[in-house]
This record gives sequence, structure tokens and C-alpha cells, in this order.
Amino acid sequence: MGAADAAALTISNADSTQSVRERIAFNDGWLFRQGDPAHIGGALDYERVRDWVLPTGDHLLADATRRAPAGTPTPDANYTNGTTWAQPDFDDTKWRALDLPHDWGVEGDFRQDLPGETGKLPWFGTAWYRKHFDSPASDAGRRVYLDIDGAMSNALVWLNGRLIGGWPYGYTSWRVDLTPHLRPGEINTLAIRLDNARESSRWYPGGGLYRNVWLVKTNPVHVAQWGVFVTTPVVTREAATVDIAVTLDNTTATGANVELALRVFEADAQGRPAGAPVALGEPARVKVDAARQANYSHTVTLAAPRLWSLAARHRYVAETLVIASGALVDRVTTPFGIRKTDTTADRGFLLNGERVPIRGVCLHHDLGALGAAINLRAMERQLEILREMGCNAIRTSHNPPAPELLELCDLMGFLVMDEAFDCWAMGKKRDDYSRFFDDWHEKDLRALVRRDRNHPCVIQWSIGNEIREQGRSDGWKLAARLAAIVREEDRTRPIACGFNGVRSGYSGFHAVMDIVGYNYKPHEYARFRAAHPHIPLLGAETASTISSRGEYFFPVGENKNDGRADNQVSSYDLYAPRWATTPDDEWRAQDENPAVLGEFVWTGFDYLGEPTPYNDDATNLLNFSDPVERARAEKELAELGRVRTLARSSYFGIIDLAGFPKDRFYHYQARWRPDLPMAHILPHWNWPERIGEITPVHVYTSADEAELFLNGKSLGRKKRSPLEYRFRWDEIVYEPGELKVLTWKNGRPWAEAARTTTGPAAKLTLGADRAALRADGQDLSFITVTIADRDGRPVPRARNLIRFHVTGPAEIIATDNGDATDHTAFRSTARRAYNALALVIIRSRPGSPGAITLTAESDGLAGARVDLRSE
Repeated sequence: MGAADAAALTISNADSTQSVRERIAFNDGWLFRQGDPAHIGGALDYERVRDWVLPTGDHLLADATRRAPAGTPTPDANYTNGTTWAQPDFDDTKWRALDLPHDWGVEGDFRQDLPGETGKLPWFGTAWYRKHFDSPASDAGRRVYLDIDGAMSNALVWLNGRLIGGWPYGYTSWRVDLTPHLRPGEINTLAIRLDNARESSRWYPGGGLYRNVWLVKTNPVHVAQWGVFVTTPVVTREAATVDIAVTLDNTTATGANVELALRVFEADAQGRPAGAPVALGEPARVKVDAARQANYSHTVTLAAPRLWSLAARHRYVAETLVIASGALVDRVTTPFGIRKTDTTADRGFLLNGERVPIRGVCLHHDLGALGAAINLRAMERQLEILREMGCNAIRTSHNPPAPELLELCDLMGFLVMDEAFDCWAMGKKRDDYSRFFDDWHEKDLRALVRRDRNHPCVIQWSIGNEIREQGRSDGWKLAARLAAIVREEDRTRPIACGFNGVRSGYSGFHAVMDIVGYNYKPHEYARFRAAHPHIPLLGAETASTISSRGEYFFPVGENKNDGRADNQVSSYDLYAPRWATTPDDEWRAQDENPAVLGEFVWTGFDYLGEPTPYNDDATNLLNFSDPVERARAEKELAELGRVRTLARSSYFGIIDLAGFPKDRFYHYQARWRPDLPMAHILPHWNWPERIGEITPVHVYTSADEAELFLNGKSLGRKKRSPLEYRFRWDEIVYEPGELKVLTWKNGRPWAEAARTTTGPAAKLTLGADRAALRADGQDLSFITVTIADRDGRPVPRARNLIRFHVTGPAEIIATDNGDATDHTAFRSTARRAYNALALVIIRSRPGSPGAITLTAESDGLAGARVDLRSE
């Protein structure tokens, strides 16, 4: 009997459809309350509970001597400074009922006394979540785990009144074992306390159980968490070698002898096995000692593999079966992709042998008006908009992403730089991650890599962003330790770090990395390449151009500090903070140094917090804990006549907070989609106060020649020069009418665009990105509201107040307009348009299909409605 026949027989004898492992969505039916009971005081501060929390995730540590030292609390002990809010018999009937994911900060009002750098929302402080759940009698003898994809932050978990673990870092996915204190056949009570320090973040982090939560049930001998790792060391068009490494957990007090079997399938769109197996692994007998782990690797060969690429996102599924005494005791399916990647110093990034320039953006984890609470459709919409621009890569700035983002990138064809930390042991804020780094960095880093290493979209690991250790002569030693941890977990992908210091490319840090990622150093590319021709170089963070959608200020200055007024920034895309550049400057350096892998632009979307250039004065007063220093700073600001910024969100985005493209969107589209016929004119052409005045006109286009017309009269035909990325007509005298551009590429007509002076605002129009919703209580429709003239043309300076109403099985969960200075609460059902546009986000109601109608009205304008359906 051959290996394939033996594997098939083993699998047949142990029915692989048997339900031996359960992974249950655990998001529904939670109770919530902010604050703490009065009697706690500081009893639950990290320093007090450290010894109780630190054993969580000990299985991730490579060095057993660092695990749970002698004297660490045992499951039979309990933390003596407990709280009544954690006890099963506590009366929580008056607590708020809600479902997860949940971000309490985004539900609050914007407040001027809060720091602009974190979005002026009340995300900090403490809060509690409780859940009562039935554990069936069949749970007896099983292992039951609580898996949390992310909790912001300093989580503590109680089960039935017992403190069983926790995790400080708000971005890590982690697990606690419920088994020792679970009561099968009874109602059990979970309590989770979160604690966000006010000075712990440089941007809006959110607050709450803001990612998905799962209940996982297994047999005592099972595949470990993230215990299957698939690599493809040899890939050709004819065949692929697939190595599948499996880690088994034995949680019993006796050794176990099990059989491992493996099947490989093609994957469907949900990452599930489809059709018949395409490969079978030879069954193997494995001994797992008591209370230990065991490892085993399978190798199979796939003929004519279907490769994963940006255009063809083919995936496979490895099915791992654990069999004991002829019975199936565990079954795990692991989606993966077969692709060959190389990162080279001279040819850049290669995917399946072909160079792929990295055309990437940095993304913070918030979803605009939805805050930090993850939503699959909202993330998908962001990627759809970015793909239309020509973006092909995401940097998860500056922390582990939601796992659903990587799943979407696998399915939609995006490359990912998966980033771990914004700081190491040297912090940037008083209470940031540096406070926990020594205790938790190894667990956090290993958890990230193990969770994400089967995603074909992930092409590199970033171990840090602009970390302060760059400035220390021995800082490279810590970088080397972190890099070694990653390499122990995954040697198939290169390691990078975002360097904001030029010296980091020459001080020893560069030798630790597989890729040197420079932030805002286009002028350094040539010198670095000359000094280190063997090290791949990447623009890890580029541009940081700032602008407000639809805002234009005159005269149009050439200094990058110009273009600012009324807490907004002009959208001529010429302006940036002191450390940053325009897109044009970055592209010039890349074109002069074509070996550079590409770039990750700061940022794809505007995000909550960090409203540079309007967060660098008054809001920073909040960082002065010394009252004398604070008084001095206040005096200086008063003398300068500065006032507290109004801004709630960033100006860096190529796309605004509501998801509306800024002018820069078309600048990048022209660069990143050179084969797309397109042209875009800026500014708009509604300037009644500027008749007869100089009003410069810029054109973004993928063409190489352009001619501008005003009311039918040619204003000149221009041909693009080398290293030139926009067409400019800087001496145009404004007159109302039509501004039109015709373009050519390689001598042939290419694309045209026009801007027309509109009539006054006359009506509202509504456009939904999707008319059909799933009736699951999670699906969303994003509806664009436009203020138009009677001919349906957007009126570019309109800011009318609009009121919204929905009927049917749906609710308005947020509104926005992309204005960084708008402090209207996101939950409001009335919103002013910002430069003609506003956004309404509709969510379906669970289990309630039917017709949905959104209506919009505004005084003096004709109203509008849009009809949707929940199915």
C-alpha cells in the first residue's frame, strides 16, 4: 500500500467531517460599564497584578526559564484585591447591553480639552465588560479557551470570580485558558476590565473589546494555537514543494500517542476546502509527552500549482487531522498561498519571478467615523478605494492589524508589511508600550508572526517604527534580538524597520535588517545605495504631504510651510511638515534610484488624531505634567496669539476620513496606473471673488502631453519633462466658465477632464456604494450625499446642514464629511456637508430582511432618497 493509499485509509477510518473542534463567535450578549467601583483604588494597576497576568502566553516563550517563575500564582489561588464587578453574583442588570466589536471612545463627544493628537475623543480610562454564558455538560473533559483578537488595553480577565490572565498590548491577539475554572453544565460569568492610560498613544487608539472574540473548544490533545505553519521552499510553474509543520499540545498528565494525517485542497473564497484533495501527506505516528508539545513536519508536492499573485489570488487549504485510538480528536484547516518572493538590492521586490514595484500606503487601524471597532465591510471598502488608485501594498502602521485585514489582502491582492511596534524600551509617551516592553515584547512578537505567517499577502515583517534606540550606540543589539525572535518563527520573509534617522543606515542597525526602510529620506537613497549596494532599500514611510479636500488658498506659495489657513491646508499638494516632502520629490528620488523597492505613503486615509500641522502647539500643553513648564508654554502661546487647534483628525491622507478622494488621489493614480487613461484638474472653478486674479491650475494625468482651455481658448500645450509629475499653468487669470484639459500619450489622444463653474446649490443627491445588504447586523452601506446645482453638478464650496432619516430594518450608525475641524459627534443624524459632500453609514439589523429607505433633507434644497434592501 502506498503512502497516499494509507493516508486515505486513515482519514476514512476517522471521519474528517466529525465536529471535534469548535470555534464559536463570542461577540453577542455582553454587558458594559465605564469606570471602576469606588473601592478598587489602585488595586488593579499593572504593577499590582503583574505576577497574575504575566503567565498568560508563556507557551510563546522560547526560553523555558523565563516562564512563570516559582511563586507565580496558580489556578487554585486568587488575586486578593479582587472587585465585586468581577463576581458571578454581582447585579449587572442595569449595565448597558451591547455586541462586540465595540469602541467606547468613538461613541463620545469631541472635547476641546482633550489632546488633538489622539482625536479629541474620550478613549482613555477604565471600563468593564461582562458576559454570562452557558457551558454545556459536554464541555467536561475538553479544553475551552477564550481567544481575543485585540483589546484596548491592559486587559484583565476573570472567570467565575477568578482572575485567570490578561494582556497589556492592545493590538495583539491572545488567548486565556478557561478550563480550570469553567463549570460545565452551568451558567458561567466572564468579566474583562480594560484600562487605557491617557498618555499612552500618539494617535487615536480606541478603547474596548474592539476586535472579534472567540470561544474555542478542543480535545485535551490538539493542534496548538497557530500550530500549523506552511512554507513553499521550492516553487516552479511545474511543481511546488509544500512543507507543513504542525505543533501538538498535550494538556493531560499522561503521554499520548497519536497519528497525524494531512490533506491539501484548493480553497474556496472563504478559505475552506473545495473539491477533492490535490495532495495527501503520509500518515505519521507522533508521541506527545504529558503537559508538553511535540512537532512534526509533512512534505508534499503539488503538480502544476496555481500561484498566488496580485492578479490571481489562488489559495490552498492544508487540513491537519489528529487521530488517537482510531478516533479523530482534532481537525484544523489552514489556508495558504503558493508564491515565490525575492527581495533584492538591485532588482527590487520579485513576485513569482517578476518585479513588482511596491506602491503602498500606511494605514492606522481606525475606520474613521466607526472608530477602532473593526468591521469587515468597512475595511473592504478602504481596500477597494485604494485599489482604484493603484495601491498594491499596505503597511500596518504601527502595530499588528486585525486578522480580517490580512484575509482581505489575501483575497483582494495586496502585499503587506506586517508591523509589530511603535516603540521598544525607550518610549515616546509617558505610559506607552515601553512600560511593558521588557515583560511582553517576546510574546507579542511571536504571537504576531505565528498568527500571520500563513498569509501569502505578508511579504515582510517590520519590528519597529522610528524607535528611539536608533540614537544609541548599542541600540542595534536590541534590534538584533527582536530580529532573531522573528527568524526563529519565520525565515521565509525579510525583516525591516522604519528608520527616521539617517545615521541608522550606517550605525549597525542596517546590518541587522534584511531591508532598510527609510522614512522621509529620498535625498539619502543614492548615498545609501553607494555605501550598501547589497542591502535592499525601501521608502518605508514617504511624503506626509498634508491637504484638506477641496480647500485652496491664494497666493499659491512654493514653501512647503505655506498653504495653511483656518485650521485647513491647501489642496495644491505642495505642502508638508518640516520633515516631509511632496509626492513629486519622493518620485524623483525613486526614478533616479530605480533599485528602491518602492514606497509606503503616509497615509492612505486620514485617521483620527495627529492633526499635523495643527497639533504641534496648544495641544502639546497636555504633555507637560510639570505645572511650571505648562504655565511657561501657555505664556509663550499667548504671546504668539495661538489658540487651541480645532482639528480632530489628520491631514496626511490621500483620501479623507469619510473615504472621499482628495486631489492627491489622482496624483498617485496617474503615477501608479500609467496605463489608465485619466486626467484631473485642480482647483475647482467657483471663485466669484477672484475674477481677474491669478488662479494657478494643475493637472494630474497619466499622459505625457496636455493642453488647457478656458472657455474654449487654449492656454498652452505642454509636454512632460523628465522627472516632472504634474502639469502646471501658474499664471491663469480667473474667469467663470469651463476649464478643460485634453491630453495625449505617445502622440495619441489619451484622456480629457473639465471643471465648470456651477450654479447655486439647488438639491441633494444620494448614492449608495451597495444597494443590497446582508441581514446580519454587521453589513454596511456607505451613502455619499452631494449638494448639487439644478443640473446635478456638485457645488464645490457648499456646506449646508443636512438631516437624515432611515426607515426599515437598518440604522444610521455614523455620519461624517471628511472635515478635520468638524466636531459633530459621529453618531449624529444631522451633518453639514464639507465642500459639497457628506457621508451616511447604514447598518443592517440582524435577522430582519426587508426594504430600507434613507431620506436626506436640507433647508432651501430639494431633498433626496435612496432605496436599499436587506436580504
